Amino acid sequence: MNFQRRGLLDLPPVVKTLLIINIALFLFKMVMPELGMKLAVYSFQSGFFKPYQLISHMFMHGDFWHLLFNMFALYMFGKILEDVWGPKRFFIYYFVTGLGAALLHLLVINMEISSLISSMSGEQVKIVMNEGGQILMDGKNYIEPQMRDLNLMINTPTVGASGAVYGLLLAFGMLFPNTMLYVYMAIPIKAKYLVMIFIAIELVLGFMNRSGDNVAHFAHLGGMLFGLIFILAWNKWKFKRWN
Repeated sequence: MNFQRRGLLDLPPVVKTLLIINIALFLFKMVMPELGMKLAVYSFQSGFFKPYQLISHMFMHGDFWHLLFNMFALYMFGKILEDVWGPKRFFIYYFVTGLGAALLHLLVINMEISSLISSMSGEQVKIVMNEGGQILMDGKNYIEPQMRDLNLMINTPTVGASGAVYGLLLAFGMLFPNTMLYVYMAIPIKAKYLVMIFIAIELVLGFMNRSGDNVAHFAHLGGMLFGLIFILAWNKWKFKRWN
């Protein structure tokens, strides 16, 4: 495959637009913290959940380093993929993987919520459902362990473009499997092996249920899964390239 070689700041249109929106919203959130709460995605059971959050959460980030990592990966992999695929196909792929990441993450959270609810009394569940969101917003939580955990599952927001970024990494590894990448700017590794390592890490951490690390591991896997489905379906049906 051939792609256009670009200068450092010469970016294709979709990648450039995504970078601008993500950075702009991060700056807005610094002066309007409530924006992050409104645009983050919550579990389906939360009173804070809104359908638009399935898309809007992709443009919000928790802190500077979260934003920096995702935008650097978008810049590195996105500009090459957009040049190869064209803007329309890249645009669709990016949002399919981001949406898929959110859906898989929420599906897993929903399964965990259902499992926890089955071991709780109806009164406890009702209290959490009715009052839990506001309690977390006040910086508090329940002392009772099951009520505390249920409240966190239901009303903790999720933000970030990581699901779509992991989808970009998968696509790059499939299109350019033998391209050498440098981890920490020093350790060389082929793209296909790096993808495998990331999948293994996210699977292990996801099933270990490391809720304390504040990372949505199944969202990362969801971005890769939906990216794989998209690429395989595209290749099978032999769609024409969109320019």
